[in-house]
Amino acid sequence: MSKPTLLVLAAGMGSRYGGLKQMDPMGPNGETILDYSVFDAIRAGFGKVVFVIREDFAEAFKEGVGARFSDRIEIDYAFQKLDDLPAGFSVPDDREKPWGTAHAVRAARDVINEPFAVINADDFYGANAYQTAADFLNTLGNESTDYAIVGYYLKNTLSDHGGVNRGICTADSNGLLTNVEEVIDISRKENGTVSGTGLDQNEREVSEEDIVSMNFWCFSPAYFQQTEDHFSAFLAEHLNTPKSECYIPTVVDDFVDKGQATCKILPTTSNWFGVTYPDDKPLVVAAVSALIANGEYPSQLS
Repeated sequence: MSKPTLLVLAAGMGSRYGGLKQMDPMGPNGETILDYSVFDAIRAGFGKVVFVIREDFAEAFKEGVGARFSDRIEIDYAFQKLDDLPAGFSVPDDREKPWGTAHAVRAARDVINEPFAVINADDFYGANAYQTAADFLNTLGNESTDYAIVGYYLKNTLSDHGGVNRGICTADSNGLLTNVEEVIDISRKENGTVSGTGLDQNEREVSEEDIVSMNFWCFSPAYFQQTEDHFSAFLAEHLNTPKSECYIPTVVDDFVDKGQATCKILPTTSNWFGVTYPDDKPLVVAAVSALIANGEYPSQLS
């Protein structure tokens, strides 16, 4: 049985952050968030890592990131290209950016032939999350449409420095995802409660024990063909909308609604750390240092 693959979405330049944050050092010896992601994947039993990147910074990425792991795990690359579209579609003249996270995953369709997890390059997910994903993927057949999302307890993703946007997951009695509700500007209030703003623009209280999506997904190779059909339908409707994007949660939502797939929620005890703005970096550096001090990571990855 093949080991699962980790698919890392690393094509974004991080415009709000101001540069290639995927290559920015966060650990005591210059380690990036990606270094920790791949380290966690290796010790959880993943057999390959595929980076989805852009061709224009491929050389720098391969030298700065991929080379760190080439002697420890199989590394491959896929390129997210604006003109990589299904037959019958072409890029409109006013289109500048690729077509979203679902399009980025689709870019890897020719290099992945086994169950795989999808993560963001600039998110620190934690060791337990990777082990939880690997344990699930090791039970998944290549033709299965029983997918999963690694879900985080909201309390493990909050910031003490401002509000955060989170997709709050709802599950049925079997632990299967039924809905993801976007709630924005979630923060702890002075009275100890946690609340944010729903899509209806009304403030609503949420629980720190709520499970939220941080875009850590588990799929089989069957996902690629399903996504091809969905992406073609998306383009038929939105091709000429310049900033339209096709997102993984929307795709999974559609599969679940149509009874074409299920999505199990896999709770993790890991804390999540993200880097969106430059001011976030010191917080992540401190969090990584604390994990090393607690013995969860070695002081130098090897």
